[in-house]
Amino acid sequence: MTIAKKNQGFTLIELMIVVVIIGILAMIAYPSYQRYIMRAKRSDAKVALIALQQAQEKYRANCTQYATDINATTRSCTAGSYNLVGNTSSDNGYYTLAMSDVSSTTYTLTATTIGVQAVDTDCATLIINQDGLKTSNSSTTTDANNCWK
Repeated sequence: MTIAKKNQGFTLIELMIVVVIIGILAMIAYPSYQRYIMRAKRSDAKVALIALQQAQEKYRANCTQYATDINATTRSCTAGSYNLVGNTSSDNGYYTLAMSDVSSTTYTLTATTIGVQAVDTDCATLIINQDGLKTSNSSTTTDANNCWK
């Protein structure tokens, strides 16, 4: 009596169907992953802006005015030289930091995307002022609020 041996395994067609399904799932998942990574990198700007804001408030407590510039080497309260000791880029290097509209009672701090984070066009610039008002360059208020979430 001869027992027929049954072949077990996958056909090429079955294997190709699985590959196509995996490809479709990857096409759906990868853009979502990229958006998540881009949003996560915004925390680099948030941390840098909050640290710079705290440095401004500390400076004002000591010098009775806000610093007019970020300077990596000196801290001075002398007339015409109102500088903070700080960096002009965020810790991970995804944003450049700047001060504008500085007076003795007001300032605006901005973080602008650079490098690989420059693809984040919805929240390319995060902004905070002396009152703690957080905004962005986004065209809508909803998007501006989402940039800081």
